[in-house]
Amino acid sequence: MIEHIAILKFNSSTSKDQKDLIIQKLKNLSGQISNIIDFQVGFNFSDRSQGFEIGVTARFEDRKYLEDFILHPAHQEVVSYSKKVGLIETITVDFLI
Repeated sequence: MIEHIAILKFNSSTSKDQKDLIIQKLKNLSGQISNIIDFQVGFNFSDRSQGFEIGVTARFEDRKYLEDFILHPAHQEVVSYSKKVGLIETITVDFLI
């Protein structure tokens, strides 16, 4: 089993509405991409966030399904939109569970 974690940081010009839309687009991925076992996304409320505002976790049966997810056009559209509205950094962690 693979656990995929991503945290996203945006520049100061990215609006709350744009971040809300990114979260909604990310939530929609679980209905658009097969082989996702579990998918969670939300705003980071930690006071230790270092500016990272959105957290994502996704679980997959194996690495192939993770790779399929990353390359899927629906996921790539969310990535493109996020960059367009000010995504400046992403930290990703993938590990076996």
